[in-house]
Amino acid sequence: MAMGRWGSEQRLEMFVPTCELRSGSTHVFYERLNAQLRDGGFDAWLETLCADSYAEGGRPSIPPGIDFRMLFVGYFADITSRRGIAWRCQDSLSLWTFLRFALTEGTPDHSSLSTIGDRLPFEVYEEVFGFVLKLVHEHGLPSGKTVGVDSTLIEANAAMKSIVRKESGEDWRAYPQRLAAAEGLELKTREERARFDKQRKKTASNDEWQSKTDADSRIMKMTDGSTHLARYFVPKGKAENGVDLDTGVILVGEITPANIADSASVVDTLDVAIATVIDVTGEDRVQEAVADKGYCKLQTLSDCVDHDIATTFSEPKVHGERRWHDKPDSHKTAFDDAAKWSNARSLTCARPAAVAA
Repeated sequence: MAMGRWGSEQRLEMFVPTCELRSGSTHVFYERLNAQLRDGGFDAWLETLCADSYAEGGRPSIPPGIDFRMLFVGYFADITSRRGIAWRCQDSLSLWTFLRFALTEGTPDHSSLSTIGDRLPFEVYEEVFGFVLKLVHEHGLPSGKTVGVDSTLIEANAAMKSIVRKESGEDWRAYPQRLAAAEGLELKTREERARFDKQRKKTASNDEWQSKTDADSRIMKMTDGSTHLARYFVPKGKAENGVDLDTGVILVGEITPANIADSASVVDTLDVAIATVIDVTGEDRVQEAVADKGYCKLQTLSDCVDHDIATTFSEPKVHGERRWHDKPDSHKTAFDDAAKWSNARSLTCARPAAVAA
């Protein structure tokens, strides 16, 4: 076979029939997804849901169904920015087909996605999430019996050097200067300020400090002992997801403050997962929760027992014997159940009597 060579000039056809666009014009996954959305009446339902967010007159925007399809593309392709989603949709013929655009039309710009994202309220996204879950349930998913919970840290658009005092607005340079002046000291050089700041007792509390560039961020302590700014999204940072482990369907996606421990937020996440399963399936199917050792706390085990939820949590290593004299009896009972149901992989399985029976 002879080697093909790149031509010096590219000759473009003036007319190309659509039927001849064989390579890359369709994608089996997006084609099936469009069929499911069409059969479920997604676009008509969504336009009715979003009607109150748009004016009666004026230039028509892109349909809400296209906006949410582009968000689906961002999720499936792991693209986190609207600009990246717009570039990806513009670059792919199969996504042009998925969005139902003709070859002579251009896909929406990233600014359109930003405008629509600011226009639609948070409740619309919740309704769409519930609609998709019910559509998935009609095809036999999810089972909703075992929920896996894990969280992901969301970075803040700020740095620790940007924090200021809440009551005065002083930054980390001006605040030690004022403390030194109150003690009758005059700090003239940067080295003197650094020496004074190193000797004094310091706390990085969210009650006293905040970022001036991202006021919704929170100061949290990392596993290595360092402090770090993490994002906190209004209305609810870390993203904590509850997933149906039998099918991989996401049942809940909660946004909680980054300085809240995993063990303190998991019960609320499970409550939302239970409510979601009841709303979708009409019955309470959640029987077990699975999580890593960051969620294993005696109070959390006890709370899960009160909710009739079996727990399969990785147990952290404990040096020495546990002390029970300063803890409620419910904690001891939950841990005894955990030890009873521990398996060979050293997973803590606290099972309520109703579930174990």
